[in-house]
Amino acid sequence: MTHNFVLRFRSPDRPGIMAAVTPLVAAQGCDIRAAEVYGDPETGHFFCRMELVSPVDHETLSTKIAGAEDYLLDWDLKDLAHKQRVLIAVSKFGHCLVDLIHKQEIGQLPIEIVGVVSNHDTMRKTVEWHGLPYHHLPMSDGKEAQEARFLSIIEESGAELTVLARYMQILSDDFSARLDGRCINIHHSFLPSFKGAKPYHQAHTRGVKIIGATAHFVTADLDEGPIIEQDVRRVSHAVVADEMVAIGREIEASVLSRAVRWHAEHRIFQNGNKTVVL
Repeated sequence: MTHNFVLRFRSPDRPGIMAAVTPLVAAQGCDIRAAEVYGDPETGHFFCRMELVSPVDHETLSTKIAGAEDYLLDWDLKDLAHKQRVLIAVSKFGHCLVDLIHKQEIGQLPIEIVGVVSNHDTMRKTVEWHGLPYHHLPMSDGKEAQEARFLSIIEESGAELTVLARYMQILSDDFSARLDGRCINIHHSFLPSFKGAKPYHQAHTRGVKIIGATAHFVTADLDEGPIIEQDVRRVSHAVVADEMVAIGREIEASVLSRAVRWHAEHRIFQNGNKTVVL
C-alpha cells in the first residue's frame, strides 16, 4: 500500500537544502514524482513543494522529515487523498458559487463543499438542489452576532478553507484575523486598481481597455491581501459598464476556481504581502 503526499517547506535560502531533504525521503522508499522550488532574492527564503509516493504512513514519514529541521524554517506534510473541506460564502450573485459546485461534482476540484453561508436567501434553492447545507445569516441581528454565527459554522463544519464567492460584506478585523491564511476572496477587479464597490463602473469611467478579476487572501485591510491569481480580458471603448460586468463574471469564476484548486493542492505559500504558487 502506498500513500500520496505533498511535502511543503520554506527555509532560509542557502546551499545544501535539497541535498539534506531528499536523502531523508529517499531512505523511506519515497518516490519524488514532482518538485517545484523558488528562491526569493528579496526575502532570502527558499520554497519547495514535493509530491511523494510513499510506502510508509504519514506519522513515520513526518518523524523522519523532522530530522531536517536544522534546514527547514517550517514545513507540513499533506495527504492528497484528503479532500479539503470548504465553506462558501455568497450574497446574491451565484456565478462563482455555481462554478465551484459544478467543478467539485465533476472532480475538477479536489475539495468537499461542506455548506454555503449567505446574508440573503437568494441562492437557497440552487444550493439545496445540489444537496448542500444552506445557512442564511441575515445582518438584521447586527454584524457582531452574524459573524459569531458564521465562525461557529466554520468550526462545526470542520471547514479548512472559507471562500468568499462574491460575498458582499466587509469582514471585521477580528473575523479576518481568525481566518488568516484560510480565507480567499474574489474581487471583481484587477487589483490594486478599482477597490471597493462597483469596480467595473469605476473602470468604465476611466476608459480602461483591460478588465480583470483578482483572487486574494483576506486580511483586515480591504482588498489588500496577498494576491493568489488574476486574469484579464480586453475591452474596447464601445463596451458599456453592464457589458463589463457580464464579461467580468466569467473571469471571476475561473480565477476563483484556480485559486481554490491551488489551495486544495497545497501550492500556495504566503510570502509577506505576496504569494508564491508552486
